[in-house]
Amino acid sequence: MASNTVVISSNPDGWQRLRNLVLDSVSAPSSKKNYALALDRFHHWYLSQPRSPLSKAVVQEYKAMLERAGYAPATIALQLAAIRKLAMEAADNGLMDPYLAAGVCRIHGPRRHGARIGNWLTSAQASALVNAPPSDSLKGKRDRAILATAVGCGLRRSELAGLTVAHLQLRDDRPVIADVIGKHNRIRTVPVPGWVRLRLEQWLTAATITTGPVFRGIDKADRIVGESLTPQAIYEVTKTYGYRTGQCIAPHDLRRTFAKLARAGQAPLEQIQFALGHASITTTERYLGLRQDLSDAPGDHIRLDGLS
Repeated sequence: MASNTVVISSNPDGWQRLRNLVLDSVSAPSSKKNYALALDRFHHWYLSQPRSPLSKAVVQEYKAMLERAGYAPATIALQLAAIRKLAMEAADNGLMDPYLAAGVCRIHGPRRHGARIGNWLTSAQASALVNAPPSDSLKGKRDRAILATAVGCGLRRSELAGLTVAHLQLRDDRPVIADVIGKHNRIRTVPVPGWVRLRLEQWLTAATITTGPVFRGIDKADRIVGESLTPQAIYEVTKTYGYRTGQCIAPHDLRRTFAKLARAGQAPLEQIQFALGHASITTTERYLGLRQDLSDAPGDHIRLDGLS
């Protein structure tokens, strides 16, 4: 490998070293997984025929291939983000000319127009979901607490998986989940509604948990196993009870539901932002769908003769 260029080698050890530069620079498990898949896809494409060392032209060729193949803009953006990260890390480690790396970093994903409104539950749907797990088993109590905390506090699934008893505190005479570390290591404190606190207490009391992780694995005999749940386990809990209540949802939809229902109940926008841990109020507005009112749409105000 030349000192100022990155040749994507077919040698497994050489590629693994380059790949690890990227994966070691990110901390979130989900980011590691997504970047690893993206880099391996790029590696496979790169080796499919002879190509020059990593450069802006090579990455533009790859981007054009992804667009021709019909990949979604979000998928293409993720692929390119991983490659930009590879170029930056290679430059920082003296493996690539910074000028060439800067060229790669100027390539961005396809422009997307408009905004996705996302998915959320109505109050009735959220109630049905939270009450779906049985209350007479240990697993049911745990799952009720998981779903209640997701809807009532707006935590991400990774935050739910990492929740500990130490996070459950009193601040200003009210229960909170204190010092949650979210995206980009932003720390926030989330107030806990009374109905969520009740579900948590029912689970913790039944499970006799006083320290450590709040949510833990349970086997088929309804016994606690393992030290904690993974984010994937939180995902499976959400999907399972969503299916049982006839709703196609994922954990992040419950976070969005928290924002929508809180706003419908007249919660101040900035307080919703604080609870969600958003750096920008614009992100919170997207969660709330404030830019598009589906209950009072423009078309509802159009009256045509002979049509009702």
